[in-house]
Amino acid sequence: MAHQDLTPPVTEDQVRGLRVGDTVTLNGTLYGIRDATQIHMFDRGRKTRFDLRGHAVIHTAPNVRKVEPSAAHPAGYAPVCVGTTTSARMERFTRPLLQEHGVRLIVGKGGFGQPSLEALRDLGGAYLAVIGGAAALETTWIEAIEDVDLDDLNPESLWRFRVKGFGPLLVGMDSHGGSLYRDVLTAARTKRDAVLASLGVKNA
Repeated sequence: MAHQDLTPPVTEDQVRGLRVGDTVTLNGTLYGIRDATQIHMFDRGRKTRFDLRGHAVIHTAPNVRKVEPSAAHPAGYAPVCVGTTTSARMERFTRPLLQEHGVRLIVGKGGFGQPSLEALRDLGGAYLAVIGGAAALETTWIEAIEDVDLDDLNPESLWRFRVKGFGPLLVGMDSHGGSLYRDVLTAARTKRDAVLASLGVKNA
């Protein structure tokens, strides 16, 4: 297991160097994206002026406060609470995010299933896990909201955050077919079956 400090945009080789169990800290640019953002982008054909190639996105709809634009708040928003939402709802967007926009890293909570694992393998991406309930801590890692696009969808806009020391995040899924979520599920089922067998219960 290794640790990587990454400043996106990153290359495919950098991402393919990550393995499940490694940790990553992000610096620089991190894009916030969520369900409605991707529904509009991929189902309704909306475009973004942001270039996401080589970048990391985080599944979030942040709580923000509207403020006067300034050097500290260039987009006119101040972060109040930037938490991470469950990724499974956005499973179907993993492949188009990587294939059409060149995203390399997805930060989220709870992991993905087999379709996303295959997309990460085929296209060179990784899933970085955040522990649920860590929103207050995550918010301290965000230096500023630099820009925002598709803001009519607020708070499910496409946000561009400037981050420093965002992590460490755990590599939960890699580009080599590794998945912490699959491994945990398999281990849990094995233990369950052993307990049921010890009780004489037939597992259907």
